[in-house]
Amino acid sequence: MSMSSPPARLRCDDLGLGPVRHVRVIGGLSECPGCGLYQRLPDLEPGQQALCVRCGQKMARRRRTAPLAAPLAFCISSAAFYFAALASSLMTLDVYGRQRTVDLLTGPMELMHEGWGEAGILVGAVTVLAPAVAIGFMFAILYAGSRPQLPDWGPRILVWYDKLRPWSMVEVYILGIFVAYTKLTDMAHVDVGPAVYLIGALMLTMAATDSTLDTDMIWRHRRIDSLTRSEGGETAAVAYVHIDEIEMPPVDHLVACSACGLVGELSHPVSNLSCVGICPRCEHKVWRRLPQTLSRTTAFLIAAIVFYIPANLYPVMTFLRMGGGGGHTIVEGAIELWMDGMIPLSLLVFFASITVPMLKILSLAWMILQTWRGARGHLVMRTRLFRVVDMVGRWSMIDVFMISILVAVVRFNAMASVTANAGMVAFAAVVVLTLLAAWSFDPRIMWDAAGRNGPVPDGLPPAVLRARADPAVPSSLSPASMEPDQA
Repeated sequence: MSMSSPPARLRCDDLGLGPVRHVRVIGGLSECPGCGLYQRLPDLEPGQQALCVRCGQKMARRRRTAPLAAPLAFCISSAAFYFAALASSLMTLDVYGRQRTVDLLTGPMELMHEGWGEAGILVGAVTVLAPAVAIGFMFAILYAGSRPQLPDWGPRILVWYDKLRPWSMVEVYILGIFVAYTKLTDMAHVDVGPAVYLIGALMLTMAATDSTLDTDMIWRHRRIDSLTRSEGGETAAVAYVHIDEIEMPPVDHLVACSACGLVGELSHPVSNLSCVGICPRCEHKVWRRLPQTLSRTTAFLIAAIVFYIPANLYPVMTFLRMGGGGGHTIVEGAIELWMDGMIPLSLLVFFASITVPMLKILSLAWMILQTWRGARGHLVMRTRLFRVVDMVGRWSMIDVFMISILVAVVRFNAMASVTANAGMVAFAAVVVLTLLAAWSFDPRIMWDAAGRNGPVPDGLPPAVLRARADPAVPSSLSPASMEPDQA
């Protein structure tokens, strides 16, 4: 489409914005989600991926496999494994001739029965509900992608899938099962049920589905030049131009949709403080940066610190056997595994349950402090550290999953029993709050505060706004670097 095409009109009516925004969609241009640098995306061959030339963030990749057939096969397998796991036993414990068999639903139900409803709902949501929703959404995405034109509901499903998929923690639950099994083998005879192997297979097939799905191909089915938006009885078409046909627009006039990556140019500088409109491709609200990113992250982080203290001081569970035993904190559980000779497992529990939450809190606090100060040093290191924090946060749920399994399977009254304690609920709150803190933080604002993305925009701390920005934006647009896809 030529540059003379009428511009799209974008508006967030529900936010009460009166003026109508004008935008020109720019193809072939992408914003790095890690540092905010706009770059040309080169044409990728199968098996290649595009990396940001400034911070090394992965920006796009080309799948090697069939874009729809391969993920569909894995998605069907995931559905089969999921329903089979629900109908199968997880493990059976034999204590002096008395047996107890549990399944995937027993742990959450027992936690709620003991009065820890919040923890039970959390465990059930991330191990039972979230995988089912992810599989159902994937079937809907694949159906939408197979249509000649992406249905109107397709973009919403894609956006919600990206938001809900991290809550499916099947892979973490597998490690929780393994830790629970090692604790139970010293007490009694344990038989592993078929559900354990089915959950392991489910973990692999869901990961393979995500790896083989080509979301860029599906987004291309959403033809931008054919979309219209009607406002007040007037229809406006979407203007589209490729980056190779024009000069690089001012950086502070550009905005990228955080949901689908579509880049648009506005006729005025873009503020961090307000929604600039509705994305014409995915209908997601478009902000230059995540709204209130510093205040939200700080609030979640303070709450996580408050819960972190009781999570480590109070027992997470009470283990009674033949009238003996008592409460165990997270540290005591790791020490017990070490004393029993299970050194690798002890290190795993210590790292996932103690080290990771503490390092996440310290890392996010450091990033927030440096952003408030407008610090210009170690930007690449901070961006990479954020990617690590975002990646490892879910693995701290190992102890919560282990306790839910032990509570479910060890219920033999005076002979042997395991009950959950307040420390477990506090620790689960720490994990959830640190996850929310990481997902609320926008790493691009670190580069904004340092003046590395053009003029310092609104929405940053006063100390940053008073400082002189360093105009270190490249004068010419560089293409993203290409490397073989190692995923």
